[in-house]
Amino acid sequence: MLWSLLKVVLFFCAVAALTWGAGQLLNADGAIRVAVANTEFTLGPLQAAIALILLIVAVWIVLKFISLLVAILRFLNGDETALSRHFSRNREQKGLAALGDALLALASGEGKEAQAKAARAQKYLDRPELTNLLVAQGAEMTGDRATAERVYKELLAEDRTRFVGVRGLLKQKLQDGDTDTALALAEKAFALKPKHAETQDTLLRLQAGKHDWAGARKTLGAKLKYGTLPRDVHKRRDAVLALSEAKDLLAEDSTISVRENAIEANRLSPDLIPAAVMAARGYIRNNQTRYATRVLKKAWEAQPHPDLAAAFADISPDETTGERVRRFGTLTRLKPDHPETKMLLAELHIANEDFPAARRALGDLATSHPTTRSITIMAAIERGEGADDAIVRGWLARAVTAPRGPQWVCDNCQTVHGEWEPVCGNCGAFDTLSWTEPKAGSISVPKQAEMLPLVVAGGSPSSDIVIPDAQEESATTTTASEPPIPSEPEPDAEPKAEEKPAAEPAPEPAPKPDPKVQPVGADETPEATAVPEAEVIVPQDQRDEENARRP
Repeated sequence: MLWSLLKVVLFFCAVAALTWGAGQLLNADGAIRVAVANTEFTLGPLQAAIALILLIVAVWIVLKFISLLVAILRFLNGDETALSRHFSRNREQKGLAALGDALLALASGEGKEAQAKAARAQKYLDRPELTNLLVAQGAEMTGDRATAERVYKELLAEDRTRFVGVRGLLKQKLQDGDTDTALALAEKAFALKPKHAETQDTLLRLQAGKHDWAGARKTLGAKLKYGTLPRDVHKRRDAVLALSEAKDLLAEDSTISVRENAIEANRLSPDLIPAAVMAARGYIRNNQTRYATRVLKKAWEAQPHPDLAAAFADISPDETTGERVRRFGTLTRLKPDHPETKMLLAELHIANEDFPAARRALGDLATSHPTTRSITIMAAIERGEGADDAIVRGWLARAVTAPRGPQWVCDNCQTVHGEWEPVCGNCGAFDTLSWTEPKAGSISVPKQAEMLPLVVAGGSPSSDIVIPDAQEESATTTTASEPPIPSEPEPDAEPKAEEKPAAEPAPEPAPKPDPKVQPVGADETPEATAVPEAEVIVPQDQRDEENARRP
């Protein structure tokens, strides 16, 4: 409001000043005489002032006209002028509009439309670093891999777009399964942008897949350096890589290097079970049993595992079963309520033929948390205490169809592995295997960890209680549909021909096998094997003996 009032005041002041000046010119004496082409003009003071203003305006118009002519000549000559800048702004606006339409089409999943709009944007903008990327992504969306590869190779020509081109080619090679070329491209991308987190992860995964553990450890160090990996995770994964390097050296028979790498892996991550086992076995070979015991106790305290108990048994392989029970107390006292501890104690007592102690150690684990191993241990206890064969067979029939318990399971794809590996064999994820119980429907692979026969010094009285292999099932099992094997008569009694006990029930028909169930071997998961409840499992030696008695 104040500024508007001020402008009005200034306007009236200017008008007043001009009026006053015009009045002064009218009242002034004298004149100006101008002679042009034999024509003479006499101008008073006011007329002279007006003529001067008109002359200035005319000169300005002439100069502008001359400037326009010069600009037209420069424009026709190709030089930059205001007119050329005007047309450039129009082209740029059209190009930016086409570029925006290409981005929207790409986000909408319209690959061909995105390529067309990107081509239009390239026509107006002449910015290939912007439009070529849209063309490549649109071509990938429509399945035109050749066009995408051609455009990515064009992006390699400039420094600004070289990383984008390498990354695009890397993705294509990964999709094609060409890991050798992908590894070379990942190394090139990492050299161009070492801080790029996705490139770091891709390079690490490819190096681990190629067993380039030294290179993978360098990449892991770069992830820690640039802040893309927490320090505790770095220590764990560095331990995994050191352990993997030790396993490869073990295949090459480099004993000293294996021991050093295993010890390094165990130092970096004491709770890594395979590293603890390998380090302990290295100490055992070097007659450093105290160090081996300390390593295994620390790992057992973190998570009990059968492989740890097997390695602990190797510390003193020639001890008696009683001595072994006492020595294993250093492990079993650490986590007495853990299921692994209970089953370990039960197996040790079975080996020592102390079946009541084995039953007390196992507790109700076979019923509260049944697994193949706990139920099989319960069958061994029943056999050792002299229970009826029907009871033992019932436990064994339940063991075949029971869950396997904890296994090496990939946290990413839930695939079950028989042995620990640094890289999942199904999805290729790095350091995702955990010792846990698999979810229902998980994929299982062979070479599952067995029970702990290694903790048994010598033989076990329950060694004839086994889960039969599918290939030997016909030789070791007798179904209810088959006639029962007659028992051997007394030496002094004569057998009665065709005489059956009156109280013997008629055999029930065998259930029809499930066509969806396929037999598996002893090293495969028993969840997939369907065993009828009426199936009778007879030890091989007993069946051979009774077959020999048949006429």
